Amino acid sequence: MAWVVAVVLLAEAVFIAALNWFLGMVVDRQGMSLAGLDPDVMSTSSKVAGVVFGLYFAVCALVAVLVAVRDRAPAGLGRVLLISAAVVHGLLGAFAWGLVGWTAFLFMMVVLGLIVLLLVTYDRVGGVDGGAPGGGVPGQGGDPGAKPEPGAAPAGVGAPASRGDEPQDGDEEPQDSVPAQITLPAPTTP
Repeated sequence: MAWVVAVVLLAEAVFIAALNWFLGMVVDRQGMSLAGLDPDVMSTSSKVAGVVFGLYFAVCALVAVLVAVRDRAPAGLGRVLLISAAVVHGLLGAFAWGLVGWTAFLFMMVVLGLIVLLLVTYDRVGGVDGGAPGGGVPGQGGDPGAKPEPGAAPAGVGAPASRGDEPQDGDEEPQDSVPAQITLPAPTTP
């Protein structure tokens, strides 16, 4: 899934850069002016904007490739870049609806959906599934070879056995047990 996002963002980067470069050449060759602006300034700014947006989407595609290769959620700057790309696609979709038509809007919403799906599919622990290989929490019976986390109670310890709602004769009032602390790994930048 991350590979699809990477390919779509890379194709979009090339398309945006080429389109702005082409529009800059058209403005330059026609000598167009908007509200008295210099045609050379308009042409140069269009080309620069195309290169900047093309590089931005290419870097976002690189983050998606790193997510696919590492099989881990993006963190730090990579996560911020993907979130900003999702916001940009939402705004471009809104403008595309009014200026270009519903097909451009639909494309922008599909790319927005892919980016959001990439962001929410991977969790912070690891991969798409996230968790221990046996499907459980490490050290809690999911993986027999996993070591328990520091500060965590061994499996089956800390929870009183339940024998019903009513206390039995000779039973003391159960004391509140203190839950084990969960330690999360520090986020890493892709």
